[in-house]
Amino acid sequence: MTDPGIIELTRFLPHTPEHVWTTLTDPVIHAKWWAAGDVRASVGHRFTLDMGPWGQQPCEVIAVEPERLFAYAFATGTLNTTITWRLAPEGDGTRLTLEHNGFDLDAPLGKTAYQGMGRGWPGVIERLQDVLASN
Repeated sequence: MTDPGIIELTRFLPHTPEHVWTTLTDPVIHAKWWAAGDVRASVGHRFTLDMGPWGQQPCEVIAVEPERLFAYAFATGTLNTTITWRLAPEGDGTRLTLEHNGFDLDAPLGKTAYQGMGRGWPGVIERLQDVLASN
C-alpha cells in the first residue's frame, strides 16, 4: 500500500499481456481467481460481483484499453471505489499493477474496507497468478 485511501500492488507475471487480459476480463476465468460476475471489457457495462459474505457488489466499467487498462467503479452506492488494472509488456511477460482507490477513510465502512482489502488483495493476486499458470 502507498497513499492513504489507495491500495496499489505491482507484480511481474511471466505471461503475455493477452493472456493476463483474458484472465482479468473473461467472466468464467475471473470467477476462478476472485469473484463470479458478468465481467466484460466494454465501457458502460454494468455487472455485479458476488463477494460471498460481503454480498453482491455493483460495478460499472469506466475505462478499457485492450491489453493495457481495465477500470471499473466498484461497490457503487456503498464504498464508491475504483479498481484499475494496468498491464505493461515487459520482456517475455507483463507488469501488472492493481490500484484500488477512493476509500473514504473518515467513514467506518470505508476504513474497514480499506484495511480488509489491503490485507486481502495480495492473496487475490496470488490466486490470479495460479490461474494464469494453469490456463
